[in-house]
Amino acid sequence: MALSFGFGSQVSTAAPFTCKLTDEKSKRLRALLGNVKLSLLYKASVHGYKASAFHKRCDRQGPTLLVAYNRSGYIFGGYTSVDYAQSGQYVTDREAFLFSFQGKIPVCIKINFGHYARLDDVGGPNFGQQLYFCFNNQPVVLNQRGNAFSVNTVTMYGNDTQLTECEVYKVKQIPQVSGINKQWRNVLWTANRRAQLMALIRNHKPLMTSVSRVRILMIGPVGAGKSSFFNSINSIFMGRITSKAMSGSAGTSLTTQFRTYPIVDHHERRPLPFVLCDTMGLEEQSGAGLDIEDISSILQGHVPDRYTFNPMAPFPHKEQRVYRPASLQEKIHCVVYVIDSTNISLMSSKLEEKLASIRRRVNALSIPQIVLMTKVDEACPLVEKDLQNIYLSSYIKSKVQEVSSRLGVPVSCVLPVKNYSQELELELNCDVLLLTALQQMLNFADDYLDDVGRVEYDNFL
Repeated sequence: MALSFGFGSQVSTAAPFTCKLTDEKSKRLRALLGNVKLSLLYKASVHGYKASAFHKRCDRQGPTLLVAYNRSGYIFGGYTSVDYAQSGQYVTDREAFLFSFQGKIPVCIKINFGHYARLDDVGGPNFGQQLYFCFNNQPVVLNQRGNAFSVNTVTMYGNDTQLTECEVYKVKQIPQVSGINKQWRNVLWTANRRAQLMALIRNHKPLMTSVSRVRILMIGPVGAGKSSFFNSINSIFMGRITSKAMSGSAGTSLTTQFRTYPIVDHHERRPLPFVLCDTMGLEEQSGAGLDIEDISSILQGHVPDRYTFNPMAPFPHKEQRVYRPASLQEKIHCVVYVIDSTNISLMSSKLEEKLASIRRRVNALSIPQIVLMTKVDEACPLVEKDLQNIYLSSYIKSKVQEVSSRLGVPVSCVLPVKNYSQELELELNCDVLLLTALQQMLNFADDYLDDVGRVEYDNFL
């Protein structure tokens, strides 16, 4: 009898061999796959590291999850939704992914577009003809440096190729039962809700009459999706995919200037009541990326549009308009940190310290703060399959909680979204998430303006 892990399941005492995978790590992996249970099919230390032993127990078993362990304590592996069958054919599997535990959290590596997930041959399990487990019938893992998966062998398994165990689990979907995978945030995924959100945003009026448009500052590491968020919001109100702000996946920031992006509503031909302010990306090392001193100048309204940042020196004080305090209209009314959900667990201590330093400066000015958690579809296969699963995914929920803990913001202020990146047409679910996040930013900005108004009123009295 095979061992199984599922919601409320128990380990059978009649099982002839035991799972090395702990309950906690099983739970984390199942969160990537949805409402499933895992049943142990193959254990290399018991059945042998031979390809024939693997195929004898794992062929034609449906979706499977491979979990490997090495001498250095790394736990890593991969998932395929297509049966092993020794067909000799290349397998296309968009749901395939690799993973590696970074602490308690498994980091997911999705298959790159246009590549085969594996070769279904008589050999041991392979992913993308790139990562081979039990290679040549030995307790080793081999990386062939392919392009199917973007693998960093140092972070994935510490470059330790010697395996101490290799297990393969059958992945079986559990029929939906009331109370399981309960939605942890309420969202209406309807065209009416999208229209309602667009109307609320179009008709928004800042609480202070001296402010015609709310200014929202986007801050985040290089490649997290700041510029893509602007492009996505602009696309929604233009009614088509646009790419006004430079965005991409370069190793250094594509944004080199401070940019203020007003958005014009395509249907009503008038500017919307907010401005998205884009900055140079944050980087770990000193002398690179956005300087923290520049952020203070931006928050207080001193930096002009299109100012070109100098990573080696902050915005010069002589250029600041200190002789005339910036008006409330010129200041920042809400700060948004943009974080890539696929890199949360890999965030360096230096970057975390830089974000903490920025948060202290923002807090000192009493400016409200929100975290946008981007690329949720890349982080969780369940969400990639259907964006409406975002608030059913316990994995995304765990990422929201991790961001909250690491950045020191309330869970309610962490908003997972998917920017437009590869799409050629607008999508309802994507629009609803993005507009919900934008509406929350406007609400927070109103809280700030309301607080400023009360202070001015008290001082007047």
